Amino acid sequence: MNKVMTRTQHHPGTRPPGRRDTRRPTGTPPRTPNGVTPRPSPHSTRPPTAPGTTSPTGTATRTRHADGRPATTQALTPPTVPAQTPRRPLSQPRPTDLFADRLLAVLTGQRPVHFMLRHTLGHAYDDLAHLAERGPLRSTAHSARPVVRDIGYFVPRTGAIEAFARISAGDRLRAMAFRLELGTDRRWRCTAVELDGPRRPHPQDD
Repeated sequence: MNKVMTRTQHHPGTRPPGRRDTRRPTGTPPRTPNGVTPRPSPHSTRPPTAPGTTSPTGTATRTRHADGRPATTQALTPPTVPAQTPRRPLSQPRPTDLFADRLLAVLTGQRPVHFMLRHTLGHAYDDLAHLAERGPLRSTAHSARPVVRDIGYFVPRTGAIEAFARISAGDRLRAMAFRLELGTDRRWRCTAVELDGPRRPHPQDD
């Protein structure tokens, strides 16, 4: 057998039902049995929206003139992005400048001779090795480091350049001449190099 337990309900017995309390104002709403004053409906607390307006997240606003003219819609102007200046392409160094720096790096001992192995043809590698062995441009702790001052060149034919460079080594100027030829792979290579005069003779040159 199931037992159902109920709580005893207590009714307020301070005054009989239906009797008006003369101590309370007439406009005071009656209390509920549990002593809580009823609240108004939540549907009536929200103020009405004025016509012609949009929510804060809208993209347009409507304004009314002071003289009573109809309202006009004002569109929000999107932010403008400043135009970017196109970048100029980097200019490629001339082959005469590249080879002058490469040859000087070997002659001053900053680079080994085999650094120019894939950049030379014919006797140019042997001539460069002979010049580097003598070390005419090697700087010491008390001497200035040699630098290329200026470069000149002459084009005897298409795919060939005869160039010379003035090298400053302290108070002394040195002259370096070299020849460049363009290969079938579209790469320039040094085919001859001289320093302070004509190159050394080779046996097959006689």
